[in-house]
Amino acid sequence: MDSTITESRPAGFWSRLALWKKILIGMGLGMLAGVILGPDAELLKPIGTLFLNAIKMLIVPLVFCSLVTGVTSMQDTRKLGRIGLKSLALYLGTTAVAISIGLGMGTLFAPGTGVNMVAAGSAPSASDAPTLVETLLNMIPTNPVDALATGNILQIIVFALGLGIALNLCGEKAKPAVQIFESLAEAMYKLTELVMKLAPYGVFGLMAWVAGTYGIGILLPLIKVIAVVYIGCVIHVVVFYSGLISSLGRLNPVRYLKGVINPAAVAFTTTSSAGTLPASIKAAREEFGVSKGVSSFVLPLGATINMDGTALYQGVCALFIAQAFGIDLAFSDYLLIVMTATLASIGTAGVPGAGLIMLSLVLTTVGLPLEGLAIIAGIDRILDMARTTVNVCGDLMVSVLVGKSESELDESVYNRAHSAAKVSVV
Repeated sequence: MDSTITESRPAGFWSRLALWKKILIGMGLGMLAGVILGPDAELLKPIGTLFLNAIKMLIVPLVFCSLVTGVTSMQDTRKLGRIGLKSLALYLGTTAVAISIGLGMGTLFAPGTGVNMVAAGSAPSASDAPTLVETLLNMIPTNPVDALATGNILQIIVFALGLGIALNLCGEKAKPAVQIFESLAEAMYKLTELVMKLAPYGVFGLMAWVAGTYGIGILLPLIKVIAVVYIGCVIHVVVFYSGLISSLGRLNPVRYLKGVINPAAVAFTTTSSAGTLPASIKAAREEFGVSKGVSSFVLPLGATINMDGTALYQGVCALFIAQAFGIDLAFSDYLLIVMTATLASIGTAGVPGAGLIMLSLVLTTVGLPLEGLAIIAGIDRILDMARTTVNVCGDLMVSVLVGKSESELDESVYNRAHSAAKVSVV
């Protein structure tokens, strides 16, 4: 009898844990395994790759179906345009603030001082970032099927928005098609729920590989720049985002910070804003009470154009490279960095490693040596974890604020955990 109870406890304990707790346990065990196994932790990477592949499987159909249903659920085209403008303004505004924080942190802590880098040897060739005109032209897919097949998120968003608006204009004739998309969207949400059950195990494999590959030896010379980026990211989320939730939304900021834990944990390990989209949509609806229409529109848009964490990282890294090479930047250079990174964020996809492309654009614009990319690339995975987490937290913050401003936020759901905590204390 006793042995039966004892044997059933571990399974019951694990099943009762919240997803974010399971993810944190998987993360911790993965780091421990990576430290112990070292380079041999590469053997555990397929576990993480399996999870990433499952997430990637969801991205295109989830973005497409959720956007179409999001647009068709808003019959008022003026409301749709209003939500779009609010989202775009918030995304670009917070990106400008993020890179300003990054520049401020880089100036205050001077992570590159004393590194004494020399522009010698071969540096990785930087990919050319698209110009603003190219970005605008590339937004319109010449072949929507090809855009869906290749996973061009920006083109998929444009096509989904156009199709959703067209379905609205068709009226009664389009109802069967709308119902099909709504059914597909619900199926994708359920599939997302099933895939997210794999998250703790996928996170374990990813963190074991990261800890085994990027050991303490490679981190020590650049530990300062890593620390500055992470501190800046924490400030941006805890102070700035929470401040906007409190001041603009008149909502409890602590509840926001608790609600972003699950998607933040997924973002930290997958380093993909698009890959975290399933968890973001789930959190927006179930944790914050954002309506389906707003969350299905705002979050896919944010996964494509909101790069707050990437912008903050660029501010720190640009100053790190300038300081490491002994180059003094003028105030005009600082303004140029802010403008370049903010506009470039629109055309940068939310996939792992996209930050290096944006950084190469910033370095070229200001005239800093691209050799600095060789050093940053060595620790880019560690930095990518922090900046992607900020990107996702920003997406959710904007969805909450837009939802509140449009009366599309169920505050009883948003305050549910906070109210439950009060009751339990009493």
